[in-house]
Amino acid sequence: MERIRFLLCFLVVFFISGFVSAQNRYAVFYKYKPQSSLSLEEPAAFLTSKALDRRSKEGVPVDSLDLPVAQKYVDEVYLHSNYILYSSKWFNATVLVTDEAGVLELESLPFVDRVELVAHGYIPSPNARVGRGIYASVTHKLCPPSAQNARTLAVDENDYDFQNELLGIDEMHEDGYTGKGVTIAVFDAGFPGTDTANPLAHLQSNGQVIATQDLVRPWNQDIYSQHQHGTNVLSLIASNEPDVMVAGAPDADFILMMTEEIATEYRVEEYNWVRAAEIADSLGVDIINSSVGYWDFDDPEMNYTTEDLDGETTVIARGAAMAASKGILVVNSAGNSGPSEFTLNSPSDAKGILAIGAVNSELNVSSFSSRGPTGDGRIKPDLAAFGDGTVLVRSSGEVGFSNGTSFAAPQIAALAAGLWEAKPEWTKDELMENLLNSGTQAADPDNLLGFGIPNYKKALYGEILSVENEEVLPWYIYPNPMLSDQLNIHFGNSLEAEFYLIEMNGRTLDYSTLKRTSVKEPYQINLQGIKPGIYLIQMQDGALLKQSKLIRQ
Repeated sequence: MERIRFLLCFLVVFFISGFVSAQNRYAVFYKYKPQSSLSLEEPAAFLTSKALDRRSKEGVPVDSLDLPVAQKYVDEVYLHSNYILYSSKWFNATVLVTDEAGVLELESLPFVDRVELVAHGYIPSPNARVGRGIYASVTHKLCPPSAQNARTLAVDENDYDFQNELLGIDEMHEDGYTGKGVTIAVFDAGFPGTDTANPLAHLQSNGQVIATQDLVRPWNQDIYSQHQHGTNVLSLIASNEPDVMVAGAPDADFILMMTEEIATEYRVEEYNWVRAAEIADSLGVDIINSSVGYWDFDDPEMNYTTEDLDGETTVIARGAAMAASKGILVVNSAGNSGPSEFTLNSPSDAKGILAIGAVNSELNVSSFSSRGPTGDGRIKPDLAAFGDGTVLVRSSGEVGFSNGTSFAAPQIAALAAGLWEAKPEWTKDELMENLLNSGTQAADPDNLLGFGIPNYKKALYGEILSVENEEVLPWYIYPNPMLSDQLNIHFGNSLEAEFYLIEMNGRTLDYSTLKRTSVKEPYQINLQGIKPGIYLIQMQDGALLKQSKLIRQ
C-alpha cells in the first residue's frame, strides 16, 4: 500500500512538474499600434495631469509611446495563451504565459512581429533556488553580506548622521527641503514592514504611498511582503524617526513597485521594470530609484556581454533611457561586482540616468562597487554615496547595517528630491548637471566613482569664482554629460568670449568667438558632429580663463 501511495505521489509530482515546465513566459511584439478611442490630441485620457505637467516643463511632447497597446491585439493573443501578465506600451508588446504550441500560433498572427522567450516556467516555487535564490538575485548582486558599522561615533551622534552629512542632507533639512511635492518610485523585490515600521509609519498615516503594484505576480495585492531589500532601500529615502533613522526625503510621495523575482533570474524582470516605469510615468513620477541590476541569468543564452552594456542593447537600459527621455530622473545602483573594470550591471549603463557607486567610511571606493566603463567606453558610475556599512531600517522596524550600491543609490535619490523641491523650475537635465558638477571629482571623473560624492549646497548654488573686481561670476556648462548638440556656458560678465574645445591629448578641436545679448544668459554653441568622449571646454575673456571637462555621450 505504501509503495502504491509513493508511486501515485511520484506520478502526480512528475505530471505537475512537466506541466509547469511546459508553461513559459514570452514577450509578444506587435507590428502596429492601432487605436480606436484614444488620441494624442487628448492625452488626459491616458496620462495624469501631473504627468502632463512634467512633460510641459521638460518640453517633451506626448507621442505614440504613450498610447497603450491595442486592446484587440491583447484579446486575440489571449486566445492562444494561458495567462496575460501585462502589456508594455513602450515596447508595444504583451508578456504572457503559453506553451510551444501557443508560440507557433502566436507567431502566425498577421499583426505579431515576433515572440521572444523571457522566462522559463511560471509561478515557480519560492524555494526553487534554495541556498542561492536570495544570494544570487539580491544579496550578492545588490547587497554584499557581512555589513557592519566600523565608525567610531562621537557623543550624541546618531548612526545615520555620517551618511547624511556626507551629502549635505543635514543642511538640506535645515533649509526646509525634505522632498515635499516630489514623487519617487522605488522598484525592488518587496516591502515587508513598510506599513508597520515606526520610521516609515508616516507614509501610511499621511497617505504618501500613492500607488503600489506587483509586476512579478500581477494578481498579488500585497506589496508589503516578499524580500525586505525594498524596505531597506525605501528607508534610506523616506525614514523619519529622530534618533532612530532620518533619511533625506521623508515628505515625498511614493510609488512602490515589485519588479525583482527572487526565486529565479530571467529577462522577464527587465520587462517588469519597464512596465513599472510606464505606470510610474503615467502617474507623474519625478524620480525612479532602482536598486536592481542584470547581466547574467539562469538561462545562459539570455546573458549579456560587456559590449552589450552600451546603453542601447539591454531591455532594461532601453527602458531606463525611455523613462529619462520623458523627463524622469532615474537613479540606479551600479552593481556589486567590483573591483574589476567593466563590471557594471544594467541599467546602470543607460544614457541619461545616474548610476551610483559606493564609498566606505574613509571615502574610498568600496571593494565591491562595480566599475566602468560602459561597453561603448563612457564613464560610469556617475556619482557615489556611502554604501559600506550603511545605516538602514529592516522590515522589523529596527535599525541595521548593510553593504551595497543598492543603499548608496537611494541616498542620491533623496538628495535629488530635496534639490528639486528647492528648485522646481529645474529640468531633469539641469538637476543632473548640478548634481554631477557638485561631485568631489567633478574636475576629473573616473570609472571608480564617476564625478564623486555630490553635495547639497554646491549643487544648489554651484561654483562661483571671484575676479579682481570682486564681482561674483558664475561658471558652469550644461548639459554635462551632453546628449544633445546644444551646449550652454555660463561664464564671465562680458558679451563676448573665446571658446576652445580641446581633446584630452591637448589638441584644439574647435575655436570660436561666442557672443550673447545679455550677461544673464549663457553663451550657446552647437557641437553637432563631435564624437562621444571626454573633452576640455576652455573659455577666455581677457585675463579671465576657466576650464572644465565635458563628457559627450
